[in-house]
Amino acid sequence: MSNVAHQSLKEFTMPLPDLPWPLLQSVAALADAPLSQIAERLRDATLPYMGSSALVIFTEDCTGRPQKKAGDADIISRVSIAELDTLRATLKDEGPWFGDAELAGQTHPVLALKHASSNALLVLTDPPADPGRGAGLDLVTYLWRLTARRIREKVADAPPSYLLESRAASAERLRVTAELTDVHSTTLETLLAALRSSSLDDAAARTTVTDLTAKALIRLRTHSDRTTDLVKEPVAKAFERLREDLRPLTRYSGIEIEFIEPPLNGRALPGEVAHAARAIVRGLVLAMTEQPDVSRVRTQWDCDGENLLINVRDDGRGALKADAPSIERLDRRVQALTGTLRIDVMPGWGADVFVTLPLDLQASRPAGDVTGWDLAARELEVLQHLVAGHRNRTIASKLGISENTVKFHVRNLFRKLDVGSRTEAIALAHSHGLR
Repeated sequence: MSNVAHQSLKEFTMPLPDLPWPLLQSVAALADAPLSQIAERLRDATLPYMGSSALVIFTEDCTGRPQKKAGDADIISRVSIAELDTLRATLKDEGPWFGDAELAGQTHPVLALKHASSNALLVLTDPPADPGRGAGLDLVTYLWRLTARRIREKVADAPPSYLLESRAASAERLRVTAELTDVHSTTLETLLAALRSSSLDDAAARTTVTDLTAKALIRLRTHSDRTTDLVKEPVAKAFERLREDLRPLTRYSGIEIEFIEPPLNGRALPGEVAHAARAIVRGLVLAMTEQPDVSRVRTQWDCDGENLLINVRDDGRGALKADAPSIERLDRRVQALTGTLRIDVMPGWGADVFVTLPLDLQASRPAGDVTGWDLAARELEVLQHLVAGHRNRTIASKLGISENTVKFHVRNLFRKLDVGSRTEAIALAHSHGLR
């Protein structure tokens, strides 16, 4: 290298000690953070530039756990989806928005930012009184956009165990909300009937309390409806989001992608099914377009009331292989939702892929990724009892079999799980999400 070139390189190279290492380390931590820790990592990254008492992320990409929180326990333990939804509705664009908002049952000054493409919301409670629009706010905005994109990517590439756990959490939240709605609705309606009774002569009090109770009923039912909306997505809307995801590919690849839309009145999809379906179709389309001589790919969705039915077909030479790594990854994702994937290859005519995803969580399937163990149904039941801490006699009584039969199944479990004790089997089951 000439002296002139060497001198030029020195002039344009930043000395390593002058690099913004704390910021770079924060970005790296966010990029590597699992979804369960992403709020804590984002708060650690933003605190040097924007103080706050708590940080809350509200994202519909994670239907099982739409809130991700860090900071003041009094706030993050009480903040509700309804409060966050109301705050997000006040934001006309990405923000930033400063003002007072109702969170955790109290009014707090907040900084709120909305991510345009995912509609995710970031809330910082009790920020500096006048943060202005300096470098600190710009860095917080940058870190939030990075985080929102990472959440979408992580959900799209989530392992099977996460999908099952998220789906189970969605179903449980919906069940609890429905129960609370029934209980409180009955209580409030009874109260209304009593207050409207002619035996009560305090008309002013009756009118006031009736009005307040009616508003509480409306608010409660609205909360229930909103929770239902969060865990379900209309099938037509889910398909339209798929079309938007694939639009850049149709624009620049030169390959025609044909979309056969589902019926508008099809059953709404659970959030995890909608997310998984889009990821599966994206993966299939990419695998097909990487083949030679493919000029057209057709994707079609339908719904039979119990399953989402997906068909993706190309016009290539029929070179797509079921054992290709990309197809095997997609198949594992399908199996995580107890679905099926079938490939029909027609040499010279292309490949036809059929995917079936059940819309209802099957109660008999454990909340964990244990498909690779090839357990029989009875072995799986015995394993679930082991995880619950039950002894052989209890397991035999609950399943209506003999203790010797239980011991037989336990031996088979040890062999299939490659473990030597009940403790190891339980630990392994826990590590795979079985509860």
